[in-house]
Amino acid sequence: MSTLRVAVRPAVTMKVAQISRPGGDFEFVERKIPEPNAGQVRLKVLACGVCHSDVFTKEGSWPGIQYPRAPGHEVVGIVDALGSGVSQWKKGQRVGVGWHGGHDNTCRACRRGDFRNCQNLQVPGISYDGGYQEYMVAPAEAVVAIPETLNDTEAAPLLCAGVTTFDALRRSNALPGDLVAVEGIGGLGHLAIQFANKFGYKVAAIGRGSETAALAKKLGASVYIDTKSTNAAEALQKLGGAQAILATAPSSKAMSELIDGLATNGKLIVIGVASDPIEVTPLQLIVGTKSVEGTAAGASAAEEDTLNFADLTGVRPMVEKYPFEKAGDAYARMMSGKAEFRVVITM
Repeated sequence: MSTLRVAVRPAVTMKVAQISRPGGDFEFVERKIPEPNAGQVRLKVLACGVCHSDVFTKEGSWPGIQYPRAPGHEVVGIVDALGSGVSQWKKGQRVGVGWHGGHDNTCRACRRGDFRNCQNLQVPGISYDGGYQEYMVAPAEAVVAIPETLNDTEAAPLLCAGVTTFDALRRSNALPGDLVAVEGIGGLGHLAIQFANKFGYKVAAIGRGSETAALAKKLGASVYIDTKSTNAAEALQKLGGAQAILATAPSSKAMSELIDGLATNGKLIVIGVASDPIEVTPLQLIVGTKSVEGTAAGASAAEEDTLNFADLTGVRPMVEKYPFEKAGDAYARMMSGKAEFRVVITM
């Protein structure tokens, strides 16, 4: 008896959740699956984190975005195809692409190995289509390996929120046993508290309202400071002063109020994006040799360090999952500020 064999053709089109103009709604469209060019890798997307920075694409607030554009820069997927010249990645390998979506290797920063400050830095979902689609293409140097013990939805937020907090803390010059404060207990802050605890710091979590205290302690904070009832800078000084304060909540006023909580040679590290100025007097910085600095997400090597450290120590994001078909709802949930604490789209 003969057996009927049916050939299964590979997919030639994919679904994309795109923004067609600044301020526009999400649109689901069919596109041809892109082919990787030389030096590029194609991923079959498994999960994509929804980051507040996706607002740059949604609202058109990043200069030079070409529309239509699919957002998404916390991407986990399977290597599906390789462009010519790519030998470091293999088909079928599970990988990720974060905020650092490629660099030119020729600018002044790159020639000094400072890839995260590349003058022509590419960002997935801004410079090219990101993870709000079934397949995406990225430069090979933007791709990172995912440890086996991290599942897709755990790994995705670590590629932006994770590396931003991890890299900021390890560059803070704080030593194990030092007091380090984390301002804000949200998508960034809940990861920062965990990393700071695993680094061996005495962690002071700073939030607004007593209802967050129990969670902060569970995440690894030694002390919780409620700004509704306590002057946070004074509380930090009673503890000896913070060697570093990681400001994750997007409130310049709250950041300004923390500067007097720094220890001698202490540093306020800004990663929360706010539009109004941080206010500080020269004397606040001069006395005690204090400083204020900003830091961006780390490059690919820092992303791999973050993933490997999380794998080793058990640091994990708290995640709310949405199916790809509800990408618009996932974005709205993130923007509401009510998510606990990262939103991830799953395929």
